[in-house]
Amino acid sequence: MDRASIPYPAIDRKDFRAALGLFPTGVAVVTADDLESGGRIGMTITSFNSVSLDPPLVLFSIDKRAMSLPALCKAQMYSINVLGEQHEHISTRFATAKGDKWGATEVELHNGLPFTLAHSLVSFQCVPYAEHDGGDHVIFVGRVLRIHSRERGAPLVFFSGRYAALQQSPASASI
Repeated sequence: MDRASIPYPAIDRKDFRAALGLFPTGVAVVTADDLESGGRIGMTITSFNSVSLDPPLVLFSIDKRAMSLPALCKAQMYSINVLGEQHEHISTRFATAKGDKWGATEVELHNGLPFTLAHSLVSFQCVPYAEHDGGDHVIFVGRVLRIHSRERGAPLVFFSGRYAALQQSPASASI
């Protein structure tokens, strides 16, 4: 039997979103050059994940309704910038669809690779590896070309619909 033809029960969208919100995620901003306008695009993401060590691959997903999606699909390179807990204002600025995202944002350029946010904890400079349909999102898989680690500190975390602080137990064990 084809999986697509199996009758699955309907899941309430609101309940599903609330349940997913109980899984804490880090917060990052994906940035790229907009080849058509000559400008820059950037948007906050919480769907960043590792995929493979060899080759070095990461993934993130973008809502198909996002204004920057067409430019990101055409980008030859992009950077994923992991934000620290002190960067809530950057996350909020890049989460909006319109407005001046770049006026107060320091960026760094690296030898023709995509620019990165200057104060992120770490940035992954990537070239597109694959794109996949993910329902109402597009899943981007990027091959990491370069890593820029900058600041030390705790990551910005999103949990249950809001920013949260990461607390480490004194007796926490590493995985």
